[in-house]
Amino acid sequence: MSEPAAVDEIMADARQRMERTIDALDHDLSGYRTGRAAPALVERLVVPYFGTPTPLVQMATIAAPEPRLLTVRVWDQNAVATVEKAILASDLGLTPSRDGQLIRLPIPPLSEERREDLIRLAARRVEEARVSVRNIRRDLLHQLEQAELPEDALRRAKEDAQDLTDEFVALADSHGERKASEIREV
Repeated sequence: MSEPAAVDEIMADARQRMERTIDALDHDLSGYRTGRAAPALVERLVVPYFGTPTPLVQMATIAAPEPRLLTVRVWDQNAVATVEKAILASDLGLTPSRDGQLIRLPIPPLSEERREDLIRLAARRVEEARVSVRNIRRDLLHQLEQAELPEDALRRAKEDAQDLTDEFVALADSHGERKASEIREV
């Protein structure tokens, strides 16, 4: 394999890993509660279903018919009570009300203290993503060193690696800032 192709392949792999890190960050931040009802708030809630921990999204249809209301329509009538208990046991602060197979989850307004807690949690998750991106850069630099490139090609590849890292760190920061502004929104 030629040197530029090897560098391109190593960089493409690093970019792909960094993109997955940002996707994971987005997925995690979507579960942080804002003032609005969002199905992502409860989708990942794990419910014991026939002895198997199962994400709620695999057991029910979750909708937000109003800005401050989530509805969970459980497909299996026998699992409604279990889902209700799992919601109560979660740290979401939601009180379900059952109507047959439909569970209504009114979303109470967030207190200022809870908003600040959520913003701190989101910032911590963003920092974890930044660290992950930097770890990918470290692996990338190690791979570039192992590729036995000429000195000028290695220097250019290291500069490209830093540019890539800066791009994804900035992306993580922007996702965190967007989530913080959503949480602050009343």
